[in-house]
Amino acid sequence: MHPPQPRLRPEPRIELDGGLTLRAFEGEADLPEFFRVVDESVEHLRPWMPWVAEHSRESTADFLAGRAELWETGDAYSYAIVLDGAVVGSCGLHRLDDTPDGTVEIGYWLHPAVTGRGLATRAARALVEQAFLLSGVTGVEIVHDAGNHASAAVPSRLGFTDRLRRPHEATAPGETGEERVWRLTR
Repeated sequence: MHPPQPRLRPEPRIELDGGLTLRAFEGEADLPEFFRVVDESVEHLRPWMPWVAEHSRESTADFLAGRAELWETGDAYSYAIVLDGAVVGSCGLHRLDDTPDGTVEIGYWLHPAVTGRGLATRAARALVEQAFLLSGVTGVEIVHDAGNHASAAVPSRLGFTDRLRRPHEATAPGETGEERVWRLTR
């Protein structure tokens, strides 16, 4: 059996067991449901996600409007996390200015009503699999504030190495000013 051929982009729809699906955002069609999910999650996300301070219907619409272009350029692959047909969060693969060459970063968040059920871990595992199918990708990182213990549990469960801690500017209320960088190589 031959290894799979490298791809330029990940799958836009990833079906997992237990009613869990990751799917590329569908622009304006996702606005009502995604806005509601973010709106209901604001207090849960506020300590760790700086963008929550600017949460509005307009900012959500702007986020969704930009997803297709970022997907096409390969700058970011954003997914709705869907459980039993309902959007319950978001995850994605992206590269930031400080992301090493050959590496993509995974990000994720969930509505508080569905946390603690392994959904973020399952979503991240699926994204790792997609990342390693992408041409030129040799590593995957998960970066989060050192104080965000729930986020730390995901890379720990998936076998990532706690590679380094580095200072960063705290931009959300719960942030400590120290990031943890977890890494997994092919």
